[in-house]
Amino acid sequence: MLDTIDKRLLKEVADLHEIPQGAYNIRKNGEKHSRNTTANIDIITKDDKPGIDIIIKPGTKNESVHIPVILSESIEDLVYNTFEIGADSDVIIVAGCGIHNATKNDSGHDGIHEFFVRRGAKMKYVEKHYGEGDGSGKRVLNPTTIIEVEENGTAELELVQIKGVDATKRDTVVRLQKNARLIVSERLLTYLDQLAESIITVELIGDGSTAQVISRSVAQNDSRQVFHLNMRGHKECRGHIQCDSIIMHNAQVSAIPEISALDEGAQLLHEAAIGRIASEQLTKLMCLGLTEQEAEETILQGFLK
Repeated sequence: MLDTIDKRLLKEVADLHEIPQGAYNIRKNGEKHSRNTTANIDIITKDDKPGIDIIIKPGTKNESVHIPVILSESIEDLVYNTFEIGADSDVIIVAGCGIHNATKNDSGHDGIHEFFVRRGAKMKYVEKHYGEGDGSGKRVLNPTTIIEVEENGTAELELVQIKGVDATKRDTVVRLQKNARLIVSERLLTYLDQLAESIITVELIGDGSTAQVISRSVAQNDSRQVFHLNMRGHKECRGHIQCDSIIMHNAQVSAIPEISALDEGAQLLHEAAIGRIASEQLTKLMCLGLTEQEAEETILQGFLK
């Protein structure tokens, strides 16, 4: 059974108010809690290590898979998940991890996800991270994501961390074949003394491949953020990196975008900007009746939306 804490974590990381319809695998405190498969989507427990294989049949349309992880005990959890996205399919995968830590010991989850987006397939992958609990132990999340996108395939990633994670290192590697497409939207908020590092590496190795990576973050209090955004064009391709951050209080942000053109047909662009909230934005909202704190929150919510 799912208790009140479990249900709250599922709502935060997967927008679930109850057990979902369709295919799902819910992992709780290092063990399988519940699972369902469909005619087109199978979920199989790995034999050699912790984790699952998610197999989506070719041609599958308008289906989704939910694979959230929730921790309400102080443990160090590790999983290896492999996704086979069949040719010409079009699916949504909702992952994410929520940690409730009310102890003095650290609690963490490391997820190593490997995706194979086959020829002509479209995948949207949503991964949300969330932490809560009044314990002094840290809430730690370290996801590794490796994606291979075959010819004419599309991978769209929505990566979100907006509350309660004390330390995270996110490592994402994507390889794009001929005419493959990648869209990444990353949103991150840190506060207190939290630390976040995000490394995104995109290899455009096929003719006509395209990639867009947009990262937005807010760093508050004494938190620290480091972004390494790397894009390499090996063939005739197009790519764009954009990294925008709002820095507040005593926080620190480092944005390190790198583009490498290894073919004369590679067209790559990067942009990076770090700054504080513009005073005129605050003034405008305060003139409409908001307090300074309310105006600040409104601006930050809009920026991270």
